[in-house]
Amino acid sequence: MKAAKKKRLSARGWAAGSAREFLGLASDEAAFIELKLALSNHLRKQRAFKGLTQADLARRLESSQSRVAKMEAGEASVSLDLLVRSLLALGTTRRELAKIIVASGRTRAA
Repeated sequence: MKAAKKKRLSARGWAAGSAREFLGLASDEAAFIELKLALSNHLRKQRAFKGLTQADLARRLESSQSRVAKMEAGEASVSLDLLVRSLLALGTTRRELAKIIVASGRTRAA
């Protein structure tokens, strides 16, 4: 959030903080959520880059379009295993997966 906006909100009695603070998450819980969101975002971008619809990807995964939508939204019911397998099915390399994991850790440290 930009400093000017944060100042305006604070002047009106609002408190600004992170989702981790608001939800009272431990650092490991926050790291898990950030990793899952990073993988979900990459899945959505990879699918779009390859010109696939959610239904197209679902057929490749022998799943449903609604399940792909849940994966891309980072829904709690979606496992890391499913996200990683889906990314690999789209051609994401292990090196690219490692970069996503490292980048999600940098976000948390910032």
